[in-house]
Amino acid sequence: MLVFLAGCGTRETEIYRPPTLVAPVLSPTITTPTASPTLPPIESPIATALPSCTDSLTYLEDLTIPDGSLVDPGEQLDKRWQVENSGTCNWDASYRLRLISGSEMGAITEQSLYPARSGTQATIRIVFTAPTEPGIYQSAWQAYDPQGNSFGDPIYIQIIISP
Repeated sequence: MLVFLAGCGTRETEIYRPPTLVAPVLSPTITTPTASPTLPPIESPIATALPSCTDSLTYLEDLTIPDGSLVDPGEQLDKRWQVENSGTCNWDASYRLRLISGSEMGAITEQSLYPARSGTQATIRIVFTAPTEPGIYQSAWQAYDPQGNSFGDPIYIQIIISP
């Protein structure tokens, strides 16, 4: 753009001004929707039950107080068994160990089963108090799942109180 200015006398002075950029004005584009293919409705997946696991306990060995041990009347007995979680379920706090026969010998008759992952070994421990009367005493225990079903090998202690 040229601008001419009138000056003194008859002489004209020309001043150059650079062009300015003007953003183009865009007109909105109108699009016409086109028909799209119809897709079948999305179906919700059908819930399927996870494969259930199986519970099993395999007795391996007595770690303390072999069966038939002679003990003193009233003696505190720290009995331990080595077992294997031979099932496919992991034992958690909802698994129990219960007295199924014999004398409780001062132990709580229902206890938590030691947590163990499937395929691993665990040590089960119960503290007993030997009876004061002479004789042969046995206490048998069984594992139970969270629904109250028994499973696996029972474990037990057998002691002799000498006269």
